[in-house]
Amino acid sequence: MIRLAHIVDNYAAELIAQHGHRLLPSQLAALSAFRICRSSMSHKIQLACDDCQEQSYLPHSCGHRHCPHCQAHESQRWIDQQSQKLIPGNYFMVTFTLPAQFRTLAWQHQRVMYDLITRSAWETVNMFSRNDRKLRGTTGAVTVLHTHNRRLDYHPHVHLVMPSAAFDNKQRRWRNKDGGYLFDHKALAKVFRAKMLTGIKQAGLKLPRQYPEKWVVDCKAVGSGQKALVYLGRYLYRGVLPEKNIVANRDGNVTFRYQNSETRKMETRTLSGVAFLRLILQHILPKGYRRARNFGFLHPNSKLIPLVQLIKRVVLPPPQPRPVIRCKCCGGVMKIVRTRIKIFAHRLRTLASNREMAT
Repeated sequence: MIRLAHIVDNYAAELIAQHGHRLLPSQLAALSAFRICRSSMSHKIQLACDDCQEQSYLPHSCGHRHCPHCQAHESQRWIDQQSQKLIPGNYFMVTFTLPAQFRTLAWQHQRVMYDLITRSAWETVNMFSRNDRKLRGTTGAVTVLHTHNRRLDYHPHVHLVMPSAAFDNKQRRWRNKDGGYLFDHKALAKVFRAKMLTGIKQAGLKLPRQYPEKWVVDCKAVGSGQKALVYLGRYLYRGVLPEKNIVANRDGNVTFRYQNSETRKMETRTLSGVAFLRLILQHILPKGYRRARNFGFLHPNSKLIPLVQLIKRVVLPPPQPRPVIRCKCCGGVMKIVRTRIKIFAHRLRTLASNREMAT
């Protein structure tokens, strides 16, 4: 497996020399984090085994939310949190895509446009839920913003995972909608388009000269919703490209593999090292921006889901525990003694202490 840190080491200087004036502070911070993640330059974690008293030091992860080499536990924790909110019934994944003509605008005004895409998508499905003759109430949704397609090109879109259920606050009634159909995707696209255009104008941004009349919204059934949440959680905290998909780094070029969304076959793409890093960095979100959000009765402040689960006698899967570190000598569980140690400074202090004791 080729680590992203090695690619950053090889091409970061050239990237900054050529395009440093175009890089955002968040992108430069990501480069620095990727480079030192679990390397000799990072802080160390001191571990100790209770069984054989063996001690060891492990390089600390960078903790950056876009790093593909760490944050696996954060992704699993998010999946576990969302799984605790699952309710009986049919779930759907609704995908709202921003047309290509708006991508330059989205890149130039990321905070405004990303927030507008997410909120417009939620308001659209919630409006349809209120007007649906079977639901007639406020629904709930988990939204996740993606800025890339499988080839890693810039392609902003929002996924919503939502149950075919709604709550009527006035009548205090919970309603479900059976079957494999939720809403008409063409009607969703029209309303989403109108909300986006209105929001862009209200934000004081200039619309593109030309843009399509028909936008794309996909709505498909995803069963109980568990697999859809796992799919979204996989890319939530671990960057846009798993390191296992980086297959070559030679002669100044980097090759990675991806699955073609149409043929479902694995293909490869080769770019120069600098172009590859630029491709990765363009998907770094603005500092503090949340990629995933919960709306409606799935909002963290809502108290409705525990009540529904109690009435319907839902059995929730237990959260997965964090993997333990095993001792190389005896196989026992290693416990963390200290974190974020600068190993060279720690060794110097230990040597100095030993000398004092000897004298």
